[in-house]
Amino acid sequence: MSHRQTLRQFYETLYAAYGPQHWWPADSPTEVVIGAILTQNTAWTNVERAIRNLRQRGALCWSTLREMPAAERAELIRPSGTFRVKARRLKAFVDHLWTHHAGSLESLLGGNLDTARRELLSIDGIGPETADAILLYAANRPTFVVDAYTKRVLRRHHLIDATADYETIRRLFHDSLPCDVPMFNEYHALLVEVGKRHCKSKAECEGCPLQHFAHDAAAWRSAAETPNRGRSTRRPSPKRYAPAQREAPLSRTPRRTS
Repeated sequence: MSHRQTLRQFYETLYAAYGPQHWWPADSPTEVVIGAILTQNTAWTNVERAIRNLRQRGALCWSTLREMPAAERAELIRPSGTFRVKARRLKAFVDHLWTHHAGSLESLLGGNLDTARRELLSIDGIGPETADAILLYAANRPTFVVDAYTKRVLRRHHLIDATADYETIRRLFHDSLPCDVPMFNEYHALLVEVGKRHCKSKAECEGCPLQHFAHDAAAWRSAAETPNRGRSTRRPSPKRYAPAQREAPLSRTPRRTS
């Protein structure tokens, strides 16, 4: 079976087992971006607390974040961990948004996909995983998000080797799947779900939907799992949310909600 066939069968198998994941848990594209930055190297429960603080302060808004004193911004996101670093990254994003796009998130994330991605990567604190999460979940752009769970599942199922880097893995998905936003959205969330349930640091293969595919439970620690410049992202647990879309989406393709 080719890698392309295997990846497609993985998706069908995981979807049949877990159903739709309803990602990303946020009320607006702005909240997605803020969450994607805050979730770097921390658990989503910590991000929830930080976002709750921002919401109570009325700071899930770029203009408010821009005008807010640095110390207050950092204190509000303290629960997310490394809060001073993340406060600087939020400020860098806001400054870029105002300097180059007059504060318009739609302007930043619209237009040519590769151009928008390169621009995101030029902002301090935004690595490939965070950039792709912003593009996919805030703007509904067709770019696949690769995280540690994705790398581990693929490595254990012999679809990548120890040398595969982020762009190699991303390209594998793009070459193997239709260029489809709802599928990319759902597939990434499903890989996180199977990673959290079964494909942990120590594999728990019993009952895994992918158990019948050829795999090596011991194959996981590799160059492919090295965090990207310290910007690895821990993913949310979205099933607790049924988010309302309070802010108009930036998308061309409607977000899948069921």
